[in-house]
Amino acid sequence: MFNALTVAAGKAVKRLAKLRGGGSALPGLVVEKLDKGFLSRTLAQLPYGVVVVSGTNGKTTTTKMVVELLRARGLRVFTNDTGSNFVRGVLAALMNEVDAKGRLDADIAVLELDEAHAVHFVAQVKPRHALLLNVMRDQLDRFGEVDYTASLLAKIAAATTGTVVTNRHDRRLLALGKTISDAGTARVDYFGLSETTAAQFPDDAGLPDDRQADTDVPTASVVLEELQGGSRARFTVAGADYSTQLKLTGLYNIYNAAAALALARAVLPEHLQDDAALVRALANVEPAFGRGESLEVNGQPLELVLVKNPAGFRLALASFSPTGYATMIAVNDAYADGRDLSWLWDVDFESLREAGVDMVCGVRAHEMGLRLYYDQVPVAALNTDVQAAMNQFLETHPDQPKRIFCTYTAMLALRKQLGTMTDVETAIQ
Repeated sequence: MFNALTVAAGKAVKRLAKLRGGGSALPGLVVEKLDKGFLSRTLAQLPYGVVVVSGTNGKTTTTKMVVELLRARGLRVFTNDTGSNFVRGVLAALMNEVDAKGRLDADIAVLELDEAHAVHFVAQVKPRHALLLNVMRDQLDRFGEVDYTASLLAKIAAATTGTVVTNRHDRRLLALGKTISDAGTARVDYFGLSETTAAQFPDDAGLPDDRQADTDVPTASVVLEELQGGSRARFTVAGADYSTQLKLTGLYNIYNAAAALALARAVLPEHLQDDAALVRALANVEPAFGRGESLEVNGQPLELVLVKNPAGFRLALASFSPTGYATMIAVNDAYADGRDLSWLWDVDFESLREAGVDMVCGVRAHEMGLRLYYDQVPVAALNTDVQAAMNQFLETHPDQPKRIFCTYTAMLALRKQLGTMTDVETAIQ
């Protein structure tokens, strides 16, 4: 009876929020206040349990990949695709999926969770499996330091009852994996890079001692062996070689694909395991919104590339050639972006020097313009108004492919504006 009342209230708030044009997490906030046990009771129904995906970079893309890999193997998967990776976002997503009595028609939940909010989640629901992607400098005004971020991921790992899958090249996560393995609280598995591909991925700090030396890394179940052009890759999965063309683009997205394969293998029951089928399914995964997403505007491709810390921006610049593209950089400093954007000074923008940047925009456009000036990158136009800048950018380069590097809230604003011009995938509300 209590479940029915909770669901009725949550769904009513969801309808009201939709009428008001926003508030995708609001139903979750209401349910959280009304019934603190609803989350754990509902997810306890799932026969294959709960999977948590967390870390600094790659949560959204990797979660989408894992969901699609598991669905390709026949599992019914619940996930939080409403755009909120807080506990209330999970609850809001449940309001879209449960019936009037609170029953969830799924085999497993795969949930993207913010590092800090994941700690609150695992206090209520023990995950059966967890994927911890990386620890990088991101939102230091919120987290303080990277070791604190690592401590949050350690709490997720400690609460996990089945398998912790993590990155063998991140020294903080490798230490965490050894701790979990020694404690025997969960099985530990790894994904990683070959010696060849590791050289293509800069570490977060730009310091050689911040990446675990290849001679010290443990065996990984999935290794990204070779990058074959912008979107083709060769993996070893449990020692077997697989090459595939991906719809995903960008170095980090392909690295995340190795993580997704490793997690899917850890999650699947033995009778559904088929590494070749998983790689085939991986080839069909489209980029998550704003993460290397390609749209078509006025007959020309327009790519949105999310950037939010030094390593991510470096890899984004390394992933895409500026030749032939009009380039825009949109930088905001809202809470979701991180207020402190001093990390931009740790990114090398020299690759943009020859082609230049056609538009710099956003709340911190002037700071971004100054940063480019010091790397001798010419800037054609600057505008703090993202919407006006987008219009000018499109009008100035009507017949040219375009690429926009953007922080999180700038990306959301741009996608909303682009949604009036072309087909843009939207999260379920």
